This record gives sequence, structure tokens and C-alpha cells, in this order.
Amino acid sequence: MLKKLRIKFIVLNMATVAVVLTVVFAAICVVNHRQSVATVDGALNQAIAQASEHQGRQMGKEAFGEGEPESGNGQAAPDGVAAPPTIGGRERSGEQVIPVALFSMSLDGDMTALSRFNTASISQDVLEQAGEQLVGADEGFGSLSDLGLFYMKRQAGGVMYLAFADMGSASGWRALAATLAVVEIAALAVFLVISLFFSRWALRPVARAWTQQRRFVADASHDLKTPLTVILANTSIALEHPERSVASQSQWLESTQHEAEAMQGLVGDLLTLAKIDEEEAAAQSGAARPALEEVDLSDVIEGEVLQFESVAFERGVKLGSQVEPGIKLRGNEQRLRRLAGTLIDNACKYVDDGGAVDVALSRAGKQAKLEVRNTGAPISPEDLPHVFDRFYRADKARTGGVGGHGLGLAIARAIAEEHGGALTASSTQAEGIAFTATLPLK
Repeated sequence: MLKKLRIKFIVLNMATVAVVLTVVFAAICVVNHRQSVATVDGALNQAIAQASEHQGRQMGKEAFGEGEPESGNGQAAPDGVAAPPTIGGRERSGEQVIPVALFSMSLDGDMTALSRFNTASISQDVLEQAGEQLVGADEGFGSLSDLGLFYMKRQAGGVMYLAFADMGSASGWRALAATLAVVEIAALAVFLVISLFFSRWALRPVARAWTQQRRFVADASHDLKTPLTVILANTSIALEHPERSVASQSQWLESTQHEAEAMQGLVGDLLTLAKIDEEEAAAQSGAARPALEEVDLSDVIEGEVLQFESVAFERGVKLGSQVEPGIKLRGNEQRLRRLAGTLIDNACKYVDDGGAVDVALSRAGKQAKLEVRNTGAPISPEDLPHVFDRFYRADKARTGGVGGHGLGLAIARAIAEEHGGALTASSTQAEGIAFTATLPLK
């Protein structure tokens, strides 16, 4: 399941990145193409404007008898006339070179080359086809895709001009697209390697939760199966002798009641954990937390210590307490009692014979600090990180006994975290086992 989830994670990431890069690079190519077309449009307009300006100057000179005749091919006379002016086909200050072929068009469609302004040439058959298509066309910029030409048709100074440029002048986007395609492939390859690495890192919590869930189901099934087996066995024995009185069957009935009560406690613990988890999930999604009340934590701890004095006495354990008065916070009093009771009960269960349990409550800055310490054999280093795991017991036994169901400390930690605090454990040979809960004060 996790392998499939990892593959989906990688595929989704790669698809998302590929789509984003493709859209961005395509947009870059479109913008580049439009800019190239706009550059061609400007070059054609510039060529027509220069031709019209030159035509106006020539007409002015002829009016005053100063005009110089041009040769039949449109080139200026050889006697000292300046070179053709710069038009779109010449490079200026790093601008793109756009070769332009410029013609004047008569009313019947005949075109005459204005060689003085031409930086490109067009074959006669292509020119004839272009003239046929443009003789009745509206003025403006356009393209003749079948001939591979951009054109500009415009009337200026009483003359209809036609300027042409090769469509290849605006094809720079193709090379750009090829470059960006290579960049995209390289970027996807790098991102694939990154995704492979991060997919392992991102799915570690999922893998851990999946493992914990499987262990949780297995442990819960085991702890529920044992009392159910005993109950069914007791019931079967009682049914085998229906003639016997209830008093004679009391052994089996008492055993059934004991197992049913144990199973009821387990189910209650599971429901408590489920409710805490549900409230935490709802709070993280933005829902309001259950209303909290002002709780005198000092009274809560003193009350729980009194409750366990008889238990400690029966087990031969010395139970001591140091509770600072007047420590108050906002919280759920019932659950805070469950937190304190769980820690004290756990300490009394696992203390050594004739040992001691010490309960201390004090202020530590803006937090209340509850420490429950007992003497006895320390928890092994390999077990210490797991003492708050659900159904975890260091002895790995499933016999009920003092080991319980392994849910008490998990519930205690959940209650501490629900109140914005934390619960930690420490264990040394010299100081014994200590559980410390820190909770924010009011």
C-alpha cells in the first residue's frame, strides 16, 4: 500500500511540475513570437514611412527643378548621391535585422520595386501570386502563409505601398522552444531525483502511522479476544449443568463478570482515546475546542493522592506528596484527574517492594509541573521511547496482571497534549522512574 502511495505521490508531483513548466515555457514562446511579429510590423512600417518621406522630398525638388533622375531599376544616379537610408533591414543598436522588400502598387495591381529601399528580393512568380492576393485586400499588416511572407499594405503620399518580409524573421521562437524543451527535460530529471528522495521522507509519518495502526488493531484484538474466550468458556461450563444452582456456578459467573469488567475498561479507554483524537482533529481543522473551565490543579492532585493512599498501604508502598497550593489553569477537570490518577497508579504498580512513590506539583515559570517518581528497576533504554505507545508494555506480556492493557500512559500523554502541555519519562538506576507533565497555567 505504501509503495503504491509513494508512486502516486511521485507521479502527481512530476505531472504538476511538467504542466507548470510547459505552461510557463509555452507562454514565453508565445510572447517571444508576438514580439518578433511586432518587430517585423515595425520594420515594414518604417520602410514605407522612409519611402513616403523620400517620395515627398523628390516631389518637392522636382517642383523647384532640383530633382535628380533615378535609373530604371530604382537605384540613384551615380554622381555623388548618398547611399540608401537605413531601413528595417539594417541593424541599429543591437536590434534584430529584418530584410524588407518594398514595392509600389498601381490601381490595376502592377507592382514596381523601390530598389533604393530594398534589403531583400522576391522571385517574380512569388511576387505575382502575392499581387493577385493583395490587389483587393484591405490596408494593414498581415501574412501570406502559403508564400511564407509577412506584408504591410499602406497608402502614403498618394502612393499605395507594399512591403514584404520573410516569415522566418519571426521564427526565433522555434529555437527558443527547442532550448526550453531541453531545459524542461533536464529540470524534470532533477526533480524526479528530488521527488524520489523527498517521497521517502514525506511518507515516513504515514509509514509509522500505518505500522502503529496495524499493531493497534492486532493488540486490541488480542486484548479483546482473551476476555471473550474466558466468558464463552465460563458460559459453556455453566450451560453444561443447567440443573445446578446459581450459587454452585458462582465461580464461573464471577470469572465472567471480572472479564466483562476488564473488557468494559478496555473499550472505555479506546473510546477516550478516540474522543481525544477526534477533538484534536476538529481543532486542527478550525472547529472550536470544547469549553474549558477553571481548574484548581492543586486540589485535583491532592484528591488523587488521597485516593491512592489505601492502595499504596496495601502494597506496602510509601506514598508522599509535595503540592504547592493555588495552582490553577483552564482545562477539563475530569481528564486532568485521569492524568494524575494514571501516573500515580502506574507508579504504585511498578514500584519495588517496600519502595516509595513521590508526587510533586509546583510552578515552573508560566507552567505547572507535575512529577510522579517511584523507586525500582529502571525502564530499559530500548523500551523508554515507547512507553507512551498504545498497547505497549515493556514486559510484552498479555496476561492482564499489573501490566494492564498498555493504554493508560497513552491516554495520559494525549490529555497533557490536549491541554497544550507535554508528558515525558525518564529512568535511571539511581533515581528510579519519573514521569513529568508540564501544563500551561491560566
